[in-house]
Amino acid sequence: MANGTTWIDRFLPQGHPAALSGGALLANFLCNIVAGAAFRYSALAGDARGFLFWQVVGNLAGFLTVIALTVLLRFVPLSIAYPVTTGLAVIGVQVVAAAALFREPIVARTWLGTVLIVLGIVLVSYRAS
Repeated sequence: MANGTTWIDRFLPQGHPAALSGGALLANFLCNIVAGAAFRYSALAGDARGFLFWQVVGNLAGFLTVIALTVLLRFVPLSIAYPVTTGLAVIGVQVVAAAALFREPIVARTWLGTVLIVLGIVLVSYRAS
């Protein structure tokens, strides 16, 4: 493609790279939560139809997670994007889906692990200028 653009640039909205990467990060985070919750609903389904429905929802959300990561990689190195998105996925599924949606208890040890994951995300994503 001309001017150093790639085929993916045709599908990305025009705008500031920080806004696009932030949107991709948010989409990845939300789709990970939906996928985790959908697989939990699938496991709890009382019939084959419910099981299959939630499997489809979970896999579609997982596919959108990968697309969002791909867009994010347009703006952020893999060595930063992957650990950040993986860490946020753990936190999102654990806190939002498990605790808030399914009312699963989170013990102090788990909260400590969550804090350490957040600290790891900050350390991995920090770039010295």
